Amino acid sequence: MKLALNPRVAELEESATLKINQTAKRMREAGEDLCHLGFGESPFPVPELLQQALRENTHHKSYLPGPGLPQLREAVAGFFRKEFGYDAAMERVFIGPGSKELLFDLLYLLEGPLLVPAPSWVSYGPQARMLGKSVQPIPTLRENRYRLQAEELERACQESGSGQKLLILTNPSNPTGSVHHTQELQELAEVCRRHQVVVIADEIYALVNFSERPFVGMATLYPEGTVVTSGLSKAFSAGGWRLGVALLPEAMSELLQPWGALVSETFSCTSAPIQYAAIPAFAEYEKLRQEVEHCVAIHRAATKGMWQTLLGIGLNCPEPEGAFYLFPDFEPFREQLASRNIRTSNDLATRLLEDAKVAVLPGAAFYMLPGHLSVRLSPVDYNGNALQAGTDFDAMFPKMAEAVQRIGVFSVSEISELR
Repeated sequence: MKLALNPRVAELEESATLKINQTAKRMREAGEDLCHLGFGESPFPVPELLQQALRENTHHKSYLPGPGLPQLREAVAGFFRKEFGYDAAMERVFIGPGSKELLFDLLYLLEGPLLVPAPSWVSYGPQARMLGKSVQPIPTLRENRYRLQAEELERACQESGSGQKLLILTNPSNPTGSVHHTQELQELAEVCRRHQVVVIADEIYALVNFSERPFVGMATLYPEGTVVTSGLSKAFSAGGWRLGVALLPEAMSELLQPWGALVSETFSCTSAPIQYAAIPAFAEYEKLRQEVEHCVAIHRAATKGMWQTLLGIGLNCPEPEGAFYLFPDFEPFREQLASRNIRTSNDLATRLLEDAKVAVLPGAAFYMLPGHLSVRLSPVDYNGNALQAGTDFDAMFPKMAEAVQRIGVFSVSEISELR
């Protein structure tokens, strides 16, 4: 029997980030000397406080309330009030099996086309298309470090017509590492108010901020129209635990009932032991602050160090201010690359993997035009257990220094010279 598939998923491909991670693992298992810059997973261990909490709560086996464990929701609300000044309340917090699932829920619950700055994280567009939404990438500029500007959003809103619109804003940014300035967010908020824009603020990297400015989120400047999502995956290095959180503003309280109903008919609840184990991350953050800040200092050294070396080999790359990503482009080498039949970011990423043994992701996966010779790098190919913060990039991160060297040779050399 030939199955008839839903046309919205028939051509759906595996997430580019997960796909490159599995490819890299297979290559390393096969003995390939690979530099893996393709997957954004923190290399540090989960804090011992959380590991101990998980060990102590493995006996919890019963279903929990769909929106989440009340003690955890209260802890999350308190954390976001204290750390970021948000108007967070327990009854408006949702817990999910990763923030990715909560993002999908929000796209399901809210009407309107999705506006997504280009570049942005790979999964927003596919999720929206699965739900039958139109996806409108908004081009941004390297000279603005790819931060969305008010005039760019204004133009996109006018092009998308009247009615409610959705905007996902990742801050700090995946894939660029940029962090929005307060003035920029204020100007974006004004546009959002004029055009009925609901903002989904993906702030999974908010604690991984090494700019000189304190982090300011969209919910501070546009509280009535912003839903915040976050979780344990990045700052707490617990991606595999699959624990995400979402904060609704009071002005969106009408979402509480339908979202609770949606959860009850889909994933029911997030893993009970994981929810109990997550409580200290938010309720006892002061005990973890020094450890998190230590990890952020190393992320800064890795990301800033690689940025400087990329500039040194002639690539264009905006300076990172948070998260653990870089978004260089190879425009200075376009002619040399074209002579080797490398004309798109997909060509570039494929050949870097095949010829230089460096795993990266193409800019096209992040909504850039195919001919834009950009890639995303995740400078996390090191053992987080064995590092102390320092300033010598080559000494601290030898594998990543080697990756940049390979990229530099690849940019100007024929394939035969790499082998």
